[in-house]
Amino acid sequence: MKNLILQKCILIAGMIILSTALKSQKLALIPQPSDLIIRDGIFEITAETRLEYKLADKDLSRIAGYLNDHLEKYFHLQLNTSSRNKNVIQFKIIESDELGKEGYQMQINKNGIKITASAANGIYYGIQTLKQLLPTDTSLKIAIQHLEIKDVPRFSWRGLHLDVGRHYFPVSCIKEYIDNMAMYKLNTFHWHLTEDQGWRLEIKRYPGLADIASWREETVIGRNTDKYDGIGYGGFYTKDQVREIVNYAADRFITIVPEIEMPGHSSAALTAYPELGCTGGPYQVQKRWGIFEDVFCAGKEESFRFLEGVLDEVFELFPSAYIHVGGDECPKVSWKKCPACQKRIREEGLKNEDELQSYFIRRIEKYLISNGRKLIGWEEILEGGLAPEATVMAWKSNTPAGSIAAKQHHNVVRCPATHCYLNYYQVKDITNEPPGYPGYLPLEKVYSFEPVPVDLSKEESRYIIGAQACVWSEYISTTYNLEYTVFPRICAISEVVWSPSEKKDFAGFKERLETEFERLKLYQINFCDHPY
Repeated sequence: MKNLILQKCILIAGMIILSTALKSQKLALIPQPSDLIIRDGIFEITAETRLEYKLADKDLSRIAGYLNDHLEKYFHLQLNTSSRNKNVIQFKIIESDELGKEGYQMQINKNGIKITASAANGIYYGIQTLKQLLPTDTSLKIAIQHLEIKDVPRFSWRGLHLDVGRHYFPVSCIKEYIDNMAMYKLNTFHWHLTEDQGWRLEIKRYPGLADIASWREETVIGRNTDKYDGIGYGGFYTKDQVREIVNYAADRFITIVPEIEMPGHSSAALTAYPELGCTGGPYQVQKRWGIFEDVFCAGKEESFRFLEGVLDEVFELFPSAYIHVGGDECPKVSWKKCPACQKRIREEGLKNEDELQSYFIRRIEKYLISNGRKLIGWEEILEGGLAPEATVMAWKSNTPAGSIAAKQHHNVVRCPATHCYLNYYQVKDITNEPPGYPGYLPLEKVYSFEPVPVDLSKEESRYIIGAQACVWSEYISTTYNLEYTVFPRICAISEVVWSPSEKKDFAGFKERLETEFERLKLYQINFCDHPY
């Protein structure tokens, strides 16, 4: 009897010590939840813990599988399913206008963990939070502080972009990229698939895009020096691979928005189909970085037939509401010299080449709308007049494009280069850094980004639907360097787009980041930590 009493005392004392230790440490959640209340006590996940959810719900079954996979991989623990009142992790779908489609509530008490949401998206995001509550030392017991969380995202578009035109990344890398987005509750992958330096999407109607446009003869060494590596470079994603990636993302509640560049950044496509240019070529898949004068001819009907044919196959592959058409950095030099383009200007009653670009984008928008899609483009689509229903992606830091579009009641996604271009260096001393784009973007500046411009009224602010970080790949050619470029700044952008603005606190964020670094080491994700 004395031994039994002693054992109980030791157990109670241990629980008190552990509970005190857990309560004294700050929970390292990224992004910061909307509301968080810490309670006394701990709940321990063990082999006896059960999962409870509606087994017929395929989404919840898949989410439960993700959690079990995570527990198995890092804690050698698998949870069975059953219905019980105690020692249970429960997922429950409820009706709640307040939570919306992506919000969730979490309660952790002596009986277990309960995650409720109005849709499976919210349950999935609750699981991401739960994973951050697990110890980073996998030799420890899984003891979690009692708490209550109510969490709703600030913006509907929480994005991360990747340019695969300059450098191609394999399917495995794209999937890892999507997994990393999911960890931080990002929901939109902007996949930049075509560029002057390479076309990366198989289009059956136009086989030259895969056979010719996806390969360049060689690549410039460094920042547009006069030296080249002499090595052919290329690659593209087959339609089956794209379907696999799209489904993989959808299973993680991430929408892929494909970008098909037009009318500029089209050297690769013109190399395969030179009749679509103003001069008829010859053209080349570009070996250097930059902006090039050869663009799709806006005066030829063949250009529009080609792009509509491409878009038809894009529609089949990508179910996203939005299709990104680029629209940026389109030189007008060839249009000014082109008889067909000048004829188009006269016949359509246009004033100049800027309005010709607007004509081009408006015509493509009509085709998208006729197929049940929406057009989104870089802010240059404002030039010459904005297409009627277009969404603007505002990227230039020294222009008020986002405000201009919002005041015209057009939706806006903001990604100013000064705060959101992760391809810039994140340290000043680049001596030992991997290759990067000239420029400096430290973590603190990313974190300081406010997506809603101060000059907008409350009504106009509703048109800012979100923000994203961008990664351009001129100087990033490996998965290892891609991770280093993205982490930990992806953590900062996630808090910008998810957490309430009044909750932002860089000092507190850096404290939470220390724990996140331990988690990234556990996940074997490369990251830049030395500046912090």
